[in-house]
Amino acid sequence: MRQPRTHRPQTLWLVIVDASASTRRYQALSQAKGFLAQLFDDAYRQRARLALLTASGGSARWQHQGLKAGKALQPWLDALGAGGGTPLVDALDQAGQWLSKRRQRYPAETQRVLILTDGRIKQIPALTVFDCPSLLIDIEQTPIRLGRAVEIARQLNAEYRHIDELN
Repeated sequence: MRQPRTHRPQTLWLVIVDASASTRRYQALSQAKGFLAQLFDDAYRQRARLALLTASGGSARWQHQGLKAGKALQPWLDALGAGGGTPLVDALDQAGQWLSKRRQRYPAETQRVLILTDGRIKQIPALTVFDCPSLLIDIEQTPIRLGRAVEIARQLNAEYRHIDELN
C-alpha cells in the first residue's frame, strides 16, 4: 500500500561547512562548493530537508534549518566565502543540541550529518558523537597535510572520506 508523501517519514541532512580562512588555500572551499552543489541536487531529488551551519569567523552560524532542498540554496552557495577562524567545535556542539531538539519534535525523521572541513583547528577537544549516521569529508588540499580531519572523524564515530575520493 502506498502512503501519501505527507505521511512518509522525512529525511534531514544537516550539513556543517568549515569556511575558515584555511579553506581558501589550494581551492579547498571551491572544491567543497562543487560537492555541495551536487549534494543539494541529490537532496532535492530525494526530497530531503536540509539544515546548513557554517563555521567561519568567530562563531558558527545557521544558514537554514530544515529547509526543503531547492533553488533557494544556490544564492547562499554562490555567496559562500572563506575567512576568519575555525569555530568548528562550536558548530559541532550547536548541531548536536539542535538535532536532539529536532528529534523530540520529529521522532520519525531520519537524520544524517555531513561535515566538510580541512581539520585545521589548533586543538581537538573531546567531541560528542552524533546520534545518527555521520560522514566527514576532508577538504584539506595543502601540500603538507596535517590529517586532523581523520582524528575528528574518529572521535565523532563518523565515516571518513577525502574529497578527492568523491570526484
